[in-house]
Amino acid sequence: MNPILKVENLSHKYASSWAIRDINFEINSNGVVGLLGSNGAGKSTTMNIICGALLQTEGDVRVNGINIQDDPIAYKKQIGFLPQQAPLYLDFTVQEYLEYSAQLRLMEKRSIKAAVEEVLEKTAITQMRSRLIKNLSGGFRQRVGIAQAIINKPRLVILDEPTNGLDPNQIIEARKLIKNIAQEHAVLLSSHVLSEINLLAREIIMIEAGRVVFSDTLDAFNNVLQPNTLMVRMLNMPGVNDLLAIDNVVKVEMLPDNKCRLHFTSNDDLSERIVKKSADLNWRLTAIHAEITVMDDVFKQLSSNFSQ
Repeated sequence: MNPILKVENLSHKYASSWAIRDINFEINSNGVVGLLGSNGAGKSTTMNIICGALLQTEGDVRVNGINIQDDPIAYKKQIGFLPQQAPLYLDFTVQEYLEYSAQLRLMEKRSIKAAVEEVLEKTAITQMRSRLIKNLSGGFRQRVGIAQAIINKPRLVILDEPTNGLDPNQIIEARKLIKNIAQEHAVLLSSHVLSEINLLAREIIMIEAGRVVFSDTLDAFNNVLQPNTLMVRMLNMPGVNDLLAIDNVVKVEMLPDNKCRLHFTSNDDLSERIVKKSADLNWRLTAIHAEITVMDDVFKQLSSNFSQ
């Protein structure tokens, strides 16, 4: 079975400078894949090539097994795209705009009416169908933009900063909509808001300095950095020297509320040894857990490792 999206040895040069070099990744199933990267890393170039807005210098892109250079029309029928600035015609009504979007995608005339009804319902804008787009709020305009991206039921939907400029309530609604869309489509989601990627994505692709520096699951991304620290709470907190005497503990930070942070060199059975020592010496251990790496820290580390 063909991957939904296959990017192979993708490279592009502006004048004498390579914007991206040897980009490789695949999307094989429905769900959200987050596309990350610093400004200027090559993210937008990659998305523009995938969408067919830019012809690559080298490499191949296939959607559902179709190469854009072999059959650009068939290729683009497999894709829905919402750029950062939604391509809306403000003097159209919502229904007129969606009908026009369907025609642009060369959908059969007899199927357009049903397709419009379906996306109006999916994006919860049926009640706005007769409203001029210029009279809609930012949240509803974004829903119209998403509706046009899925009207032809593409295998791949590409969303570039889809919650940019929305208020907190609109962001929550947009995220729910994206989750629903991802049940029926593969979604490539670009965002600078890491918390959004963390909430929506199952996999992450990160580009820095024009190359893929990470391509794996969200869990794997969050585990790139190993903090090597344990958070411990004990009602009878021992002294720093007593804690440093525990094998593999190299640093102790005393914290409020009977807590401390233990830095260690290895954690083969450290938690179990602390539990036993607490029981033997009546330290009254109430909590112990490994600290979770913050997603921002992983992004920062990968960016600094590979940026030029």
